[in-house]
Amino acid sequence: MNQLVDGDWRTDAYETAGDDGSFERQETTFRDWIRDDPDAAFQPEAGRYHLYVSYACPWAHRTLVMRALKGLEDAITVSVVDPYRDEDGWQFSPEKDGCTRDRVHDADYLRELYVRADPDATCRVTVPVLWDTETDTIVNNESAEIMRMLDTEFDEYARRDVDLYPEGYREDVDRIIDGIYEPINNGVYRAGFATEQEPYDEAIDDLFSALDRWDEVLADRRYLAGDRLTEADVAMFTTLVRFDTVYHTHFMCNVQYIREYDNLWPYLRDLYRTPGVADTVRMDHIKEHYYTTHPDVNPHRIVARGPDLEFDAPHDRDALPGGPPSDLVSAGAER
Repeated sequence: MNQLVDGDWRTDAYETAGDDGSFERQETTFRDWIRDDPDAAFQPEAGRYHLYVSYACPWAHRTLVMRALKGLEDAITVSVVDPYRDEDGWQFSPEKDGCTRDRVHDADYLRELYVRADPDATCRVTVPVLWDTETDTIVNNESAEIMRMLDTEFDEYARRDVDLYPEGYREDVDRIIDGIYEPINNGVYRAGFATEQEPYDEAIDDLFSALDRWDEVLADRRYLAGDRLTEADVAMFTTLVRFDTVYHTHFMCNVQYIREYDNLWPYLRDLYRTPGVADTVRMDHIKEHYYTTHPDVNPHRIVARGPDLEFDAPHDRDALPGGPPSDLVSAGAER
């Protein structure tokens, strides 16, 4: 696996599997925070921060969903990398549909921004990246923390009064986000990148036990934390929306499709139909990335044709208590 080592790009420096064949995810490295505090080094301002993303990546996708739900499109600009990632890492291909140039420094590769932020960087080069144009550096590249910052620190610049980390729900939201990470969000990768049978089986058992549990919970609960749309739902959405198209086949998570679950499937459609969310989903980028970027898993890089899923089909979740914030309902009515 490729990464930076002391600021130099290496193609042999990072092993994704441990000695037992289990997938090991490296920790993110830039962990500063934007805070609405006069003493903070990074303070929220419109136009100051830039988000680097891939539509294909579920971790980057959750920051795009948060940006859309809050209505921060005018306050925080975005650059989109090519879904295909070769030995040189994430690259900018503005000629490709849905991709952009690097709108801050006109770099060719995302790794150039990492080295600009830290000339001696030793780390993987991942998305999302939250960049500060004022100090010319990376603020943070941890998706959960970027999602939280967009949700809680930019209300002054948000076009919608949407709070996805509300008082009274915060303990549950944090617990759920932590609880779904290992078996579900990371669980699909633990299964797909396992190189031995035992860690694969363990990942699959964890994954489908968790999916079965949440399917039961969602029988009488509209959202993961109850009657309110929260950050936990955003974290779950970006995994579920990819599941039947890529994880089921490409990562061998083929015990059951999400569309076969009584409650997870309408729950997923409910989230997809929330105003602003569907516009962040680029299934063409998702399929191209997964099926062409992991030659160890799919050496011929053949992109699977199906399935054709109706994410925007009606659902019956409106009958359950709660619903999206009123500003999102209004935004949907205006479309």
